[in-house]
Amino acid sequence: MFARIRRLLSQFFSKSRTINNEPLNKVSLIVIILIDIFILFNVFTGLDDISRWYISPTEAYPCYSEWQDYRTKTTKDKDYEIVRLSLPSDTNNQLSFQRNYQQAEVGHLGKVSKTCLQYADYKDKINNPEKQQLIRNIDQEQAKISTFEQENRTIQAQYDSTLLEKIAGQGREQSINQVSAEKAKQALQQNNRQISTFKQEISTLKNELLGKAESISFIAFLKDNNQFREVDKGYHQASFWYPSIQLAFQALFLLPLIIVALSVHKFAQRRGYGLISLISWHLLVIFFIPLIIKIFEFLQIGAIFKFIFDIISVIFVGLLFLINYVYILMIPIIGFGIIQFFQKFVFNAKVQAASRVQKSRCVNCAKKIQHLDTYCPHCGYDQYIECQNCHNLTYKHLSYCKHCGTSQDSSNL
Repeated sequence: MFARIRRLLSQFFSKSRTINNEPLNKVSLIVIILIDIFILFNVFTGLDDISRWYISPTEAYPCYSEWQDYRTKTTKDKDYEIVRLSLPSDTNNQLSFQRNYQQAEVGHLGKVSKTCLQYADYKDKINNPEKQQLIRNIDQEQAKISTFEQENRTIQAQYDSTLLEKIAGQGREQSINQVSAEKAKQALQQNNRQISTFKQEISTLKNELLGKAESISFIAFLKDNNQFREVDKGYHQASFWYPSIQLAFQALFLLPLIIVALSVHKFAQRRGYGLISLISWHLLVIFFIPLIIKIFEFLQIGAIFKFIFDIISVIFVGLLFLINYVYILMIPIIGFGIIQFFQKFVFNAKVQAASRVQKSRCVNCAKKIQHLDTYCPHCGYDQYIECQNCHNLTYKHLSYCKHCGTSQDSSNL
C-alpha cells in the first residue's frame, strides 16, 4: 500500500512541475503558483455563493428563534417582552416584518414558512403609532426610575457614612457629607415612594398594551401548540437536510469544472501540448481540493454525521465522545477507498499501458514513439520486459506475453 502511495505521489508531483518531462524554471513555477492561488480563491468564493443559493433554515423559519425563546421563558413579563419586539424604536423607512421575512426569497431557492409569515403579519398589526406611544411612555417612566435609583445609591453611600460618623460621636461641622443621616433617610423613603408609583404606572401601561386586540390575538397565536409544532418540525427537518443540499449545489458547481479540466488534460496529453497539459493538470487538482474539503465538512455536519450522532446518542447516552472514535476509524477507510479507486481506475498502470501501446505511445510518459523503439526518446523508459516463459521481450505492464500468451508475473507489471 505504501509503495502505491509513493508511486501516486511521485506521479502527482512529476505532472505538477514538468513540461514534456522537463522541469519548470523558477519564473514559470511562480507564475503557475500565482495562477493556482487566484483560481483557488475564486473557486472558494463561487462555492460560498452557490452554497447560499438555497434558503437556509433560519431564513425559511425566521420566527423559530423568537417563538422558541418565548415558549421556554418562565418570567411573568414574557408576554410584554414578545410584544415589545414587535415595536422597534426606529420605524423610519423600515420594511414590515412580513416583507422583511420575504426578502430572504429574493435571489434564492426555497420559500419562507407560511406560519412564520402569519407570525409576521400579527407583529405588523401590533406595530402602529398608538402602541409606539405606549412604549415611549413606558421607557420614560423607566428612565425616571433609573434616575431615582441612581440618586438612592448616592444617598445610601452618604447615609452609611454619616451614620458611622454619628456613632463615632463626630460633630456635624466635621462631616465630609453634605446630607445628615436623618435627611438622607427621608430622601431615600421619598424616592422609594416615587419609584413605587412609577412602577405602578409602568404596570398599568403594560397591561394596557397587552389588552389591545392585536396583542391578545398575537399571544393566542403564540400559545397555539399545533402552530408551533409545525414550525419546530419544519425547522429541524430543514436543518437536517440543509448541509446535504449545500453539498449537492457545491458539487454541481465543481463537477463541470472538473470534467472540462480533465477533458482538456487528456486532449493535451494525446496531442503532446505540454504547457496546456500542465496547466489543465493544476486546474484539475485545484478543483478537486475544495470538493474533498466540502465532502469532509459534510461528513462532520451533514446528514451522515447527524445519523451517526443519533445512533450513538441512543446507544451510549452521555458518551458522545465516542463519535470521535467512529471518525478516526471511518476517515482512513474512506481515504483508503479513494486511493484504491484512483489506483484501480485512474492511475492503473495496466489500463494506461494497454491504451498507450495501441496508440504507439510510451507506456510511461504517453509521448509518441516508433513501433520498434526499445527506449522512449522522451523519458528514457524501457518499454519491454522479458517473458518468464518464452524469454522473448514483451510489453511492460500488460497482462500477457505478445509472443506466447503466458500470463506475466504481477511483480513485473
